Amino acid sequence: MSVQISAKMVSELRGKTGAGLMDCKRALVEAEGNEEQAIVILRKQGVALAERKAGREAPEGIIEQYIHFGKIGVLVELNCETDFVAKTDEFKSLARDLCLHIAAASPVCVSRDEVPADLLEKEREIAASQVQNKPAHIVQKIVEGKLDKYYTTVCLLEQPFVKNPDQTVKDLLTEKIAKLGENIVARRFTRYQLGE
Repeated sequence: MSVQISAKMVSELRGKTGAGLMDCKRALVEAEGNEEQAIVILRKQGVALAERKAGREAPEGIIEQYIHFGKIGVLVELNCETDFVAKTDEFKSLARDLCLHIAAASPVCVSRDEVPADLLEKEREIAASQVQNKPAHIVQKIVEGKLDKYYTTVCLLEQPFVKNPDQTVKDLLTEKIAKLGENIVARRFTRYQLGE
């Protein structure tokens, strides 16, 4: 027995996810009309799409800025594949949200591979000194766990997004890649704070 998928159901799902009409219809058919399952299906498709697009070059984009009451300033370079997408309100809004996030969360770098070696070594030493009494193989696992936690505080892509803490910044970018259909890269940022 198949469930009838109405245009209203498709429209409502599209409004919630931003996915294309046909993608929404296919997801609802696969989920037999269950909207929550259809959203999960669309999110999985979005992640797969983002992974396929990740290797593509992103030479276009914008530099967005945000000044918070004259005390904190942020510049962000957000790249995409075409000038067409760079000019969309959704892309500009994403760049603005990233600026707001950086102003609030003050990450040190974009990703794990950009964490300065001296900071990483210092964190490793601190973590190891906190668990000196444990066996060596356990110490290693605990130190790695603490470093993973450290990355979520200093790496932009791994931080919980300030507007939705259930989602990381990387998840937000993946969602936008799926929605806009292009690779999107948070290339770099600079954060200024008065007195620093």
